[in-house]
Amino acid sequence: MKIAFLGLGAMGVRMTARLRAAGHELTVWNRSEARATPEGTVRAPTPAAAAEGADLVISMVRDDQASHSIWLGEHGALTAMQENAIGIECSTLSLPFTGELATAFRNAERQFLDAPLAGSRPQAEAGQLIFLVGGPERALEIARPALEAMGSAIHHAGENGAGTLVKLMVNTLFGAQLAAMGELIGMARRSGHDATRVIEIATATPVASPALKLASAAMLGDAFPPAFPIDLVSKDFRLVVTSAAALGTNTPLSETLRAIYTAAVQEGYGADNITGIVQRYLP
Repeated sequence: MKIAFLGLGAMGVRMTARLRAAGHELTVWNRSEARATPEGTVRAPTPAAAAEGADLVISMVRDDQASHSIWLGEHGALTAMQENAIGIECSTLSLPFTGELATAFRNAERQFLDAPLAGSRPQAEAGQLIFLVGGPERALEIARPALEAMGSAIHHAGENGAGTLVKLMVNTLFGAQLAAMGELIGMARRSGHDATRVIEIATATPVASPALKLASAAMLGDAFPPAFPIDLVSKDFRLVVTSAAALGTNTPLSETLRAIYTAAVQEGYGADNITGIVQRYLP
């Protein structure tokens, strides 16, 4: 396929590498010229220029604002997409903005998939991402070979917006578990008991998810190289709270978690991996 890829951040460069390895023809765009053009790709000056003639246009950026600029702003990709092209938004966005994007594509008579992903830099590099997809099944089947080049699983959640909803749920559940474990490790280290041993026992019980077990080992190791940085976790909880408010539902726990991760950013931990939340509680 001929693919336009918009956004060459830590995830985007790894995703484009998987697409290139699968033999797809790539045109790329990135907001910052400082980011090098990946080998084997052609660089375009604007999202619209990248989208011209592409079968698929894929976006992987930080938030609603960046996505709006790429698709709907001046020189936005949607204006240049050919009739049968499919737009795929892999970024983590709010539900209201995902709905706005879907409407814009529908009005332009173009196909759109919201396809955020579970996984971070190691999974992107290994082609082991999990795609959570909302949108027409017919469009997904056309896009499937490209998604399979980047991921190990593709889940069709329903119509546009369903993929975004699942993604916000996944990030909320993950962030909640790690915030709780950070507090508990801090308590264990202050208790006088063997913190590593008691945490190992706790995470061996059925109440602990596999993800929590892996994360707790990293937290105990005091090493937090960024894969899912805390500043992005804070941003994602903002999206959860914003989306819930738009639906008229109450999310007091998510609001508390947003405050916890936002405070961690303000305390200087924003560039650390999500496991670095434990630093707020260590003696």
